Amino acid sequence: MNTDTQVVHVIESLARDRGQYSPQAYFFVLECLNYTLEKLRKAGHAGHITGHQLLEGILELGIKSFGFLGRAVFESWGLRKTDDFGDIVFDLVSVQLLSKQDTDTKADFEGGFDFANAFEAKYLYEE
Repeated sequence: MNTDTQVVHVIESLARDRGQYSPQAYFFVLECLNYTLEKLRKAGHAGHITGHQLLEGILELGIKSFGFLGRAVFESWGLRKTDDFGDIVFDLVSVQLLSKQDTDTKADFEGGFDFANAFEAKYLYEE
């Protein structure tokens, strides 16, 4: 089994065992991590990223990928608030797909952005 297949298997098992988030939510967080790392690398930052920086990447990539439907997509994956991304990150840490520093906590993901405001507010039709 190659590494990509192993990662898929681990994430699918994790999502099934946890029962709260779809595998797509886990894959999206990993995609956002890579997106954020690349963006920060281009800006001259190297190394570990914070929960806040990851949330910024999640929001940016969420808007780029899903636009107005971002909230609906996230909710279909079991995500209701940014705290859920913290749960996913720490789930991925628990299966050693991600690592954390001692200063990293789930609280880093609390109250990051409101899904409705982030994805829908700018699209509201006004007469």
